[in-house]
Amino acid sequence: MKQQLLRAGVDPGFWMPAQGSTTAQNVDWLFNVILGISIFFFLLIVVLVTFFVIRYRRRRGAVPEKSASHHTALELTWSIIPLLLVIVIFFLGFRGYLDMATPPQNAYEVQVTAQKWNWQFTYPNGHTDAALHVPVNTPVRLVLSSTDVIHSLFIPAFRIKKDAVPGRYTKAWFQATTAGTYPIYCAEYCGTQHSDMLADCIVHEPGGFEKWMAEAADFIGRMPPADAGARLVKARGCLSCHTVDGRAGIGPSFKGLFGTEAVLTNGQRALVDENYIRKSILDPASEVVAGFDPVMPTYQGRMKDKEISVIIEYMKTLK
Repeated sequence: MKQQLLRAGVDPGFWMPAQGSTTAQNVDWLFNVILGISIFFFLLIVVLVTFFVIRYRRRRGAVPEKSASHHTALELTWSIIPLLLVIVIFFLGFRGYLDMATPPQNAYEVQVTAQKWNWQFTYPNGHTDAALHVPVNTPVRLVLSSTDVIHSLFIPAFRIKKDAVPGRYTKAWFQATTAGTYPIYCAEYCGTQHSDMLADCIVHEPGGFEKWMAEAADFIGRMPPADAGARLVKARGCLSCHTVDGRAGIGPSFKGLFGTEAVLTNGQRALVDENYIRKSILDPASEVVAGFDPVMPTYQGRMKDKEISVIIEYMKTLK
């Protein structure tokens, strides 16, 4: 993780990555308090045990003394002090949890979809991207869902981690304080390519997010169809299962696929043309290529016709 933070231009810090959100300071402070208490009692116990071992070691010729049954004041002391410490820690932790679980009313909302093995971030204007783009010094509310198994969105620099669970929505929020690029991980083992389920959170300078959003929302209209398709294939996470170099992945490689005949799991053959690709995107389980499992999620209602069209044009170029 440290090397990835360095490559992203983020200070990995000594104990933790440099604080990048308003939440991070409180989380680190409580962590250091608990760590300090743990170190104090660890050293206290080690010192006392060492002292007692040396001071009250068995000596030749010594007569054993009668042991005391109990010491009420001492027993109350070592019971009450830890109890008070645990109560204080619980109060501070619960207060921090409530703050992390309650986003401000004016928070900017981003829909997060997790699937094997990529993240997709959908913005209020309908644009979907493989990276999470947010404005600096602005509260951002994430609404997470999963299309297959449990995933967990983890942004170390922001000190937030939230599970994405199939069949329900979970929520998290943060307010980034420093512009930059921060790595995103999946913190829940979700299959063979779990470690490759990576993304970036790009925090824009004031005014930069609005400029990016205006350009990103209409990139299909501004770019040649094949180039727009290449960008969309990456943004939609297609390359987490398909390749463009001929190697088989979780699904068939896109290279040289268009115009060929695919052998299906039912033994039939299908021409890989525009209609077949469109059907495979919207109803992927209907005609599965032999040798592959029907694990691709449907993009019905999640991908527009013009997006499917530019993906088809891009696949035509992969001779």
